[in-house]
Amino acid sequence: MEQNQSYLATEKVSPLMGKYAVPCIISLLVGALYNIVDQIFIANADYLGSYGNAANTVVFPLTVIALGIAVMIGDGCCAFVSQSLGANRKEDAHKSVGNAILLCITSSIVLMVIYLIFAEPILTAFGGRVNEDTFVLSKEYFFWITLGIPFYIFGQAMNPIIRSDGSPKFAMFSILAGAFTNIILDPIFIFPMKMGMAGAAIATVIGQALTAFLSLWYLCNMRSIKLSKNSFGFFCGLMKKFLSLGVTSFLAQISLVISMAAVQNMCTKYGAMDEIFGQVEYAQIPLAVLGIVMKFFQIAISIAIGFAAGCIPVVGYNIGAKRKDRAKQLFTYLLGAEAIVGVIALIIVECFPLQIANLFGAKNESAYYTDFVIKCFRIYLCMMPFAMLNKGTFIYLQALGKAGLSTTVSLTREIIFGVFLPIIMPMFMGLDGLLWSFPVADILTFLIAAIIIRKVYKELGKKEIIA
Repeated sequence: MEQNQSYLATEKVSPLMGKYAVPCIISLLVGALYNIVDQIFIANADYLGSYGNAANTVVFPLTVIALGIAVMIGDGCCAFVSQSLGANRKEDAHKSVGNAILLCITSSIVLMVIYLIFAEPILTAFGGRVNEDTFVLSKEYFFWITLGIPFYIFGQAMNPIIRSDGSPKFAMFSILAGAFTNIILDPIFIFPMKMGMAGAAIATVIGQALTAFLSLWYLCNMRSIKLSKNSFGFFCGLMKKFLSLGVTSFLAQISLVISMAAVQNMCTKYGAMDEIFGQVEYAQIPLAVLGIVMKFFQIAISIAIGFAAGCIPVVGYNIGAKRKDRAKQLFTYLLGAEAIVGVIALIIVECFPLQIANLFGAKNESAYYTDFVIKCFRIYLCMMPFAMLNKGTFIYLQALGKAGLSTTVSLTREIIFGVFLPIIMPMFMGLDGLLWSFPVADILTFLIAAIIIRKVYKELGKKEIIA
């Protein structure tokens, strides 16, 4: 039986935000744990260590490409379904879901084939040839991760669609089940079975497959949307509408990949010029450490994205129902939550960098490793509050249907600031310039975001921000 979602336009905004955002945050955090858990166990295996850490860092951006495809389909469909249900256009809702399913299947197979054919040049482009040991481990890990891409894309894309159907808790559960499976299998495959990078990757793929199968089960038992044979097809008109809402999420992920490619290549280049890291036995350290810092940032940014993405069904429904006043109020709560997350994350990275790094095997590494860890954490992530506010603003714009504006600003952050600053600043400051490029990019982006925040409040009809 189809479920009415009119409560999205009548219940208090703050409880609704909690109902949808918290499961979304948990889902994203657990999803992030796949790669993070792999890296923790890899780093603590004596036969892998920092070489395995560096290999994991090389492959990570390539999984983000798959995630970019998934969120473009899933987030776009989620926003479109929510708006359609709010406007009582149920046929558009169920056809967009069917279309999204077919897009997931075809796009994931294409990406998997590309990765399998061009594995070596792709890994080289992301710094995999920093030394031979790192490259060998990167190829091993990448092969098995690539085989799981269809499961990964399908599970991640269906997650926001399940939330839009009014089931944020099941969306959370499907991700949790897969991640916990990975956590259980990782140490078994890596330590007693000595399967190395392949073991870590296989554990990840098994977890992703479980999430995908749970998502498939839910699609057969949806609450607010009834799928039928007529739901499935490539409906060009609908595809254009919901993909335009998700293109911001896609470009945000892809631009992040481009930025990471620039950062990782500059890390390899200027690391080779360093007095210490220019030595063969220490060459992988900057790349390995950068991977650890990115993993912590991924945790924090997952919370920021979760708050904003969790609001998408609520905002979309209320915009469809002509309740802009509720959309304004939700934006206020969102900005407050993002600022709090950023401040807490900043305190953690400034006060406990070594303790975080120790989780990733820093205790087993040289003093050069631990010294670089402390510097990297404290510089690279020193503008976390701005990063959180920027991300929340971009996604909220997407929920409002302002995909063009959101895409433009997001690309400015990741391409203009995220690529050119890591290339230019190290010319004058070496590796330190690379580290400082990240906070500088966040400051410059926030100057733009502040203008947009003011504009959004004005357009939604509120002269002042309600505290």
